[in-house]
Amino acid sequence: MKYHGRYPIFDPSCIRTYPLATRQNKVRWTGLTHPRDVLAAEPAPAEVREAVAPIAQAVRRARANGWPVVLFTGAHVLKNGFGPLIIDWMRRGVITLYAVNTAGTIHDFELALIGETSEHVPNVLGRGEFGMAYEFCYINEAIREGNRRALGYGESLSRMIADDEFRETVLARVWRAGAPRAFAHPEISVLNASAESGVPVTAHAVIGGDVIDQHPSFDGEAKGGTSARDFLIFVEHIRGFRQGGVLINMGSAVIGPEVFLKSVSMVCNAGDVLSSNLVTADFDIRPYQPQAMTDERHFGYYFRDQKSVVTRIPQAFGGRGYYAQGDQLVTFPELFRQVTG
Repeated sequence: MKYHGRYPIFDPSCIRTYPLATRQNKVRWTGLTHPRDVLAAEPAPAEVREAVAPIAQAVRRARANGWPVVLFTGAHVLKNGFGPLIIDWMRRGVITLYAVNTAGTIHDFELALIGETSEHVPNVLGRGEFGMAYEFCYINEAIREGNRRALGYGESLSRMIADDEFRETVLARVWRAGAPRAFAHPEISVLNASAESGVPVTAHAVIGGDVIDQHPSFDGEAKGGTSARDFLIFVEHIRGFRQGGVLINMGSAVIGPEVFLKSVSMVCNAGDVLSSNLVTADFDIRPYQPQAMTDERHFGYYFRDQKSVVTRIPQAFGGRGYYAQGDQLVTFPELFRQVTG
């Protein structure tokens, strides 16, 4: 990346990497949660079932009417092993778009490539090894190639996994002896399922917030360009809420709520008003205090997920916002069970 400004700049060419397969990880493909696991397990506690029930009902109603259902998550939903549930929803047509931060795509990519993800940060940070696996250059080169082809970030990584021609184009530039040329577990990848099902995956990026940004291969223009296209794909999808629809935000404290808020503003500015059939739902572990949403002196006012997703946006259109408090290890399987079972 060229720089001709006046300030000192770090030279990433001095970064040292190591083979991804040698890294110690906390999550393995054998521990992921599959639909059969959820449907065979005991239901969640009564208070969770009651909180989730109207959201599940709204999802079923939306799809019965042909309205969009958008799932926006943070990275932990994939890190916690719920990719197979999202894949199932894609194949069934339960969700019409899956949005995630770019950290989530990295977890999904690692699981597809080697069947493992989530390094133990305290063990490697002091050695300067956190996030320094060589194969992250696969991601950077994939989005660089995607940017050349004017693709979005999600589609670029989907093609890296599912499209032989695209993958070989990328590997021709970055592969080295001993590194994998094939994805060991594409069947557990949400990105791969997007290519198969046609359900978009949009990735919403920050610069400097992901391990791929640490690498000599990092291209900020490619990351920004491909993610910007994903943002516009997301905005266009929100236009579909003119008759009704459901937006579920799970574990994204800032990026999901803010992307949704700006998308709604753009859609309305373009002349499209969202329907009163709009239903939004936020899943998080923090308590929700509705009275804090208008009190700038209360710390709860600054919880963007609660203020934008649950309160401001649905209220602006006469829709309905829900908050499901609890550990997503409990709440997401219960939502899956009630929607799918």
